[in-house]
Amino acid sequence: MRLLATSLPVLLLLAAAGCAQQTSSAPVSNKPSGTTQNLTGFDTNDYPGDDALPALRRHFAFAGYWLTNPPGEHQNGWQGKRDALLKNDFGFLVLANGKFDAEIKKAKRSGTSPAVLGKKDAAAAVAAAQREHFPARTILFLDQEEGGRLNADQSGYLLAWTEAVAHSGYLPGVYASGQPVDDSPGKTITTVQNIREQVAAQHLSPIAFWVYQDACPPSNGCTMQPPPLASSGTPDVAAWQYAQSPRRKELTAACSKTYAADGNCYAADLPKIMLDLSVARSPDPSHGR
Repeated sequence: MRLLATSLPVLLLLAAAGCAQQTSSAPVSNKPSGTTQNLTGFDTNDYPGDDALPALRRHFAFAGYWLTNPPGEHQNGWQGKRDALLKNDFGFLVLANGKFDAEIKKAKRSGTSPAVLGKKDAAAAVAAAQREHFPARTILFLDQEEGGRLNADQSGYLLAWTEAVAHSGYLPGVYASGQPVDDSPGKTITTVQNIREQVAAQHLSPIAFWVYQDACPPSNGCTMQPPPLASSGTPDVAAWQYAQSPRRKELTAACSKTYAADGNCYAADLPKIMLDLSVARSPDPSHGR
């Protein structure tokens, strides 16, 4: 997805050595290599079209699949497209749009608490997953665009959403930042770390994570040869989004040449489809087939 600005200043951890600037568009193998698979997937706010799916499948094992309108959009082109993706043998990262802090606070001023809003949005995501015929125990990821430590309203909303999904027959997941940001003097935190701390402290249902961290390094930029999932900097995640369109210039200077001149990420044979790239060990990280 195309991310908006994070809620806290980003702490740049770019090492002096540049990340590998690979531009190969060779198809990614979807078979195990040794004992560890590192499979590549894509996501984009706009549905790429049925005709593009065979070409995308030559590169990618799985696709991000929006249950709701993507951020900033007023319609969802992915709706009703699960069968088309299945026919092309794609796995899934299933996600639903989450509320920004300003939206949560606006609802709160109107009398809707963050927890009530989270439960309402969870119910909408579950209903959409059912309409799209995703099976029980598919992981539904909440799109948490704002990074850094979550405030009380954000946490109340997010954790109400994940708990509601956990009791729906589906499994809760969160798409959140793995980019370290300043938290206190001499210390940093990531959004995933903050959420995990709160889940543990409150003894809540386990959450799967799709982490975004496009800084180079640990990312190697817009390349069809993904970095190992284990190098994301966040342990035990279902998937790692390692490249975004458009690229965040302050984080990707070391791998800028892997992106197109306009700052976006494309597959070489699909020059009009802006892509975000992710890596996972499973060809179906949401278990949505």
